[in-house]
Amino acid sequence: MTAQSDASDGSAGGGRLQRTIALVGLMGVGKSTVGRKLAESLGAPFVDSDEEIEKAAGLSVQEIFERHGEPEFRRGERRVIERLLNGPPIVLATGGGAYIDPTTRALMKEKATTVWLRADLDLIWKRVNRRDTRPLLKRDNPRQVLADLNAVRAPIYAEADVVVDSGDQPASEAAKAICEKLGLA
Repeated sequence: MTAQSDASDGSAGGGRLQRTIALVGLMGVGKSTVGRKLAESLGAPFVDSDEEIEKAAGLSVQEIFERHGEPEFRRGERRVIERLLNGPPIVLATGGGAYIDPTTRALMKEKATTVWLRADLDLIWKRVNRRDTRPLLKRDNPRQVLADLNAVRAPIYAEADVVVDSGDQPASEAAKAICEKLGLA
């Protein structure tokens, strides 16, 4: 978990990650992809909260939504994220709705440095439209659902400690921008 000291490669100078970095933002902005690159550059562990929820439940996120509904999913998500935040510092990619829950958001603000990974709605749509694994988009007019989610959630995501635009660039560029904004480059 030791980070390299050569700042030119985007890694942290000065050793261990002192605090969890939690990536928040709408589905499809690249939290998992950028998170993996960020963790790699910092020499830190990477954890995807949705993957941890699936392991804990023995079901996919989609199956949890279908069988138990969104409120039960959010309760499980909160418990998993709390467990992760109480552990050693990591780079954490959260689900798109995690930061919207006031209790989960308060936990992240207390125990992590939060980064809103932001992207243009057209780019997000292009990314999420490739697969049909997004439970919140399994409705009529999913493009409009995504736009509505973005409109409601953006002011809440804006409460994050740092905002980084992911854009249509390589994930390593967004990871580098995060390091720079957090003073880890």
